[in-house]
Amino acid sequence: DAPSTEPDTGDLGPAIVRRKRFALTPMDEEEAIEQMILLSHEDFFVFMNSATGLVNVLYRRRDGALGLIEPDID
Repeated sequence: DAPSTEPDTGDLGPAIVRRKRFALTPMDEEEAIEQMILLSHEDFFVFMNSATGLVNVLYRRRDGALGLIEPDID
């Protein structure tokens, strides 16, 4: 085998190719669902839960229902 002319960066797997920043507006879960639909976010919606003050992720499950990821900070 001939040595590679490519630099060895190691196999780190998938790389982040884009970063996006946006302001989080506190809202309740119902408003988050409305915003997810209004903005046509089909897979997920990140929001600050006004009841807890924590960032939550609303997501569409494979069965079509919605799920909610809530952080458990120790």
